[in-house]
Amino acid sequence: MKKHAIIPIFIPHKGCPNDCIFCNQKKITARSGAPTMQTVRDTIDVSLSTLTGRGLDTVEIAFFGGSFTGLPIEEQSAYLSVAAEYKVRRQVDKIHLSTRPDYIDREILDNLNDYGVDIIELGVQSFDDEVLKTAGRGHGSQVVYESAKLIQEYGFELGIQLMIGLPKDTLQKAIFSANETVKIAPKIARLYPTIVIEDTELYNLYQRGIYTPLTTEEAVLITKEMYKILDAAGIKIIRVGLKSTDLIREDGAIVGHTYHPAFRQLVEGQIAREKLEAQLLAQSPLPQHSVFTSNEKCFSNMIGHNRVNKQYFEDHYPDLYISYKINRSLADNQYIMIKYEINT
Repeated sequence: MKKHAIIPIFIPHKGCPNDCIFCNQKKITARSGAPTMQTVRDTIDVSLSTLTGRGLDTVEIAFFGGSFTGLPIEEQSAYLSVAAEYKVRRQVDKIHLSTRPDYIDREILDNLNDYGVDIIELGVQSFDDEVLKTAGRGHGSQVVYESAKLIQEYGFELGIQLMIGLPKDTLQKAIFSANETVKIAPKIARLYPTIVIEDTELYNLYQRGIYTPLTTEEAVLITKEMYKILDAAGIKIIRVGLKSTDLIREDGAIVGHTYHPAFRQLVEGQIAREKLEAQLLAQSPLPQHSVFTSNEKCFSNMIGHNRVNKQYFEDHYPDLYISYKINRSLADNQYIMIKYEINT
């Protein structure tokens, strides 16, 4: 059972005067204006009414969609005062927001602290200065280190968001960004393949043939390598890939092939396959009968999206018999191969 719930409050593009080449927040969130305080209350109340009795450990109010700390301080305080009421009444456990690295300073953090904010995610995208410049971010990588350090100094939980496949990005630069993230040591991270959205400068570059989006396979490969680095460092990866919306699915708001509704499973499925194949190949000779095991949550990753992993092992090891079972004692992302000995 899911033990964690987020009540999202979308503030599309508000607080952000910079137009990054990949961004059209109104298209992503399907909202044209910032919510009023009453809308915020209504959203929270409706969400709480559906969450009651579910046995959740944590409920968060999260401000997404724009650069929250780029709002005038009075507007920040107005939104946060509403969220703080619910936290004081213990109807929610945490207040969560996302913002740009260059919209962090002590005055801002003092105010966030006054209203009981718990989690601050930074939309870093990349630690490579050439990628940041080409993407129109309006800042270099140095401000990321400075902001992250300040956030952690204040005791907030830090999150880092990274994008894969921006112009000038490469596998090597993506791995560099993952390694730099590990050095900063956030608690949480998100990995987003670049999506080409209509009405953006990136879309114009795509139309002119200047920018070529990653294929699904390329995006999975790069994201997989970043995922492994972050996961090995104990950083919780709370999202992989853009969340689907009816807008994106139905009206052609995106182009290219990097958007996939099961992108996380594609990534985690390949990692599962790598782990199991490595255990299989470590045996000499190869066992004629093996059982691949995972916990219940990760079983679909072990099988693979549309059973792609099962098909892979059937194609590459046709003489071996491999079965798949659940072992509830295993941790998430732990995959164990059991070799069956046949006595004759």
